Amino acid sequence: MIISYIKKIIVFAGFLCSFVSFSQNDFTTFFEPQFAVNHTVNDSYKVNFATVSRNYVYRDSEFEFTVRQLQFVHFSTFSFNSNHSLSAGVMYRFRENFEDKSNELRFTQQYNYAHRPNVVRFGHRLRTEQRITTNNTTHRFRYRFTIDLPLSGEKLDIGEPYFVANTESLLSVVSASAPQIDQRFTTQIGWLWTKSLKFQTGLEYRFENFNKDTQEILFILTSVILQL
Repeated sequence: MIISYIKKIIVFAGFLCSFVSFSQNDFTTFFEPQFAVNHTVNDSYKVNFATVSRNYVYRDSEFEFTVRQLQFVHFSTFSFNSNHSLSAGVMYRFRENFEDKSNELRFTQQYNYAHRPNVVRFGHRLRTEQRITTNNTTHRFRYRFTIDLPLSGEKLDIGEPYFVANTESLLSVVSASAPQIDQRFTTQIGWLWTKSLKFQTGLEYRFENFNKDTQEILFILTSVILQL
């Protein structure tokens, strides 16, 4: 079932690439696998570690497979109750090893609110970031709205699938440059393989810098999430 779904995602992504490429030459597609480890220290504190690889699969009207960057992420999350939490994170992105771009150090501050009035859970996330590269520091402000729900019954049991969708707006501000506005749309299907292991796959479509010169980017996403 999982392999079949992944094949459908890849076929759909390829079709979308072909369709969009007729109207623009700057359309890009990435394959972005992630492996994450979550650990609950106690009822109010948990930590997350993740590694993410971003790879070109389509650019300049041609298919390819080239690594663009590799990044390592850490988040610490403090929960006030089941609905409200605050997080702080740090990320280091290696890009100089793969192309002529600066590496990046990123600090993140985040507030998250989630509630489940019925089967569907709704989530609101506010995030601020400081993206530090060799040339400048970019301040970014983000808001994301998410829904998720089990696809079999009213609660998620081992071996069953679930659905996640979100939309996110981003504002990036850097000195001596006009602000940049981005919009992202993501849909994913996940499976709870075991009590401590999840797998997710799906698509994310980004409209970057659409207030000036819009660039459209498609991401093929896969995630393995281990709960310790």
